Amino acid sequence: MTVRDLIIVGAGPAGLAVAIAAAQAGLDYQVIEKGLLVNSIYHFPPQMTFFTTPDLLEIGGLPFVTPYEKPTRHEALNYYRRVVDAYRLAIEFGELVLTVSLTHEDGERLFALETRDTRGEQRTQYARHVVLATGYYDHPNRLGIPGEELPHVAHYYGDPHAHYQQHVVIVGGKNSAAIAALELFRGGAHVTLVHRQAALSDRIKYWIRPDIENRIKEGAIAAYFGSSVAEIQPTFVVVETADGDRKEIAADTVLLLTGYHPDFDLLRGAGVELGPRSAPAFNPETLETNVPGLFVAGGMVGGLDTGAIFIENGRFHGEKIVRAISALSPGPEGR
Repeated sequence: MTVRDLIIVGAGPAGLAVAIAAAQAGLDYQVIEKGLLVNSIYHFPPQMTFFTTPDLLEIGGLPFVTPYEKPTRHEALNYYRRVVDAYRLAIEFGELVLTVSLTHEDGERLFALETRDTRGEQRTQYARHVVLATGYYDHPNRLGIPGEELPHVAHYYGDPHAHYQQHVVIVGGKNSAAIAALELFRGGAHVTLVHRQAALSDRIKYWIRPDIENRIKEGAIAAYFGSSVAEIQPTFVVVETADGDRKEIAADTVLLLTGYHPDFDLLRGAGVELGPRSAPAFNPETLETNVPGLFVAGGMVGGLDTGAIFIENGRFHGEKIVRAISALSPGPEGR
């Protein structure tokens, strides 16, 4: 069987940064990605613009060139394709990791990764070290309310044109909810915002806050603060308001923009301990978890505090991890 020095789970920016560092260190590595290259960015709204500047999205020293102050989703997809091509990164797409477990082969302690490809075929891959860099965008925080699984309910926002003249209820009060509300309003939708807190999040970007607050103040966007959606029906939602009333609000589409979380099941299954806010136990100097040889990178580091790790700081995880692996492992000639 083939045993690699390192298997990296996830081909987002953090996973690619680990792969670049592994290639530069001469490690025998493989990236496994269940979807597409930078899968989460691909599934962002087509018109999305990043909050940050292009230089803070760069990995591997490859310049991110754009005429704009803040890059677009389209430019980011193009950039990360260039990164993979420039470094000839070894990536297997369409391969979902089901479990990560420890095993022993010929007296050597190894990780066994059970995977399934898009054709449904399963296999086992082996490595001396594993990095989990799967982010959090694939796992929305669910409300657990009746009607959440109805077809007109989504945890992701796409293109506002699809909701022209619709009644759209948005649940949430952070950046993604505010941006969606503004774009949908300007795209001709009738927008209602429902947020469980008494006011919009303090994390909303300074250039977005006055816009959303003014639209709410003038009544262009309806808003219920200190409120929650208790039930979703095919044509309306039931909102429990701050004053204790239950109100029915028309809804052709319901967007539950309540955040996302890492794959906790994969972490627990691999033996990783989860601490406060479900953050994995790891050494901040090396990003190695309590399971020796198993590392976390990118958004998985923060647990439920997904706002703590962005591409801007997660891109440096690769060098830390590979430096730790190289220090602990014998060179190829010693194996």
